Amino acid sequence: MYDAVFVNGKICKNPNMVLADDFYFSGLNKPRNTSNPLGSRVTPVNVNQIPGLNTLGISLVRIDYAPYGLNPPHTHLRATEILVVVEGTLYVGFVTSNPANPNQKNKLFTKTLHPGDVFVFPEGLIHFQFNTGKTNVVAFAGLSSQNPGVIT
Repeated sequence: MYDAVFVNGKICKNPNMVLADDFYFSGLNKPRNTSNPLGSRVTPVNVNQIPGLNTLGISLVRIDYAPYGLNPPHTHLRATEILVVVEGTLYVGFVTSNPANPNQKNKLFTKTLHPGDVFVFPEGLIHFQFNTGKTNVVAFAGLSSQNPGVIT
């Protein structure tokens, strides 16, 4: 008999019952509907979509942006994010918080990314992405947690 074991709040499957599908997700090649007030859509691939990610410390998202679409300021308290632009032009940035030196101010770091460019958002810092162009943008991001969470 195998008793259910919870790790990171998720049930670990009986090793004798694990399937290839526990490590599989299909469809990130398909554009998502960005017809919403933000003009963007995030497609997550984390432990909720791939149970085999539990305890592995990684996840992925696809982000589609309509022209002038925005992924609004948000943070991931459990993950650093590394983003790569595949198509289009994307303005990205993050803000430091609670500087150790009282004489320092919070600082904004921004960059305009083009296809093939990569940008890192450190864990816990507020960050955003904005499509500055007249064409769609597609980006992929890896996160250093199987369940990074998001707070907008």
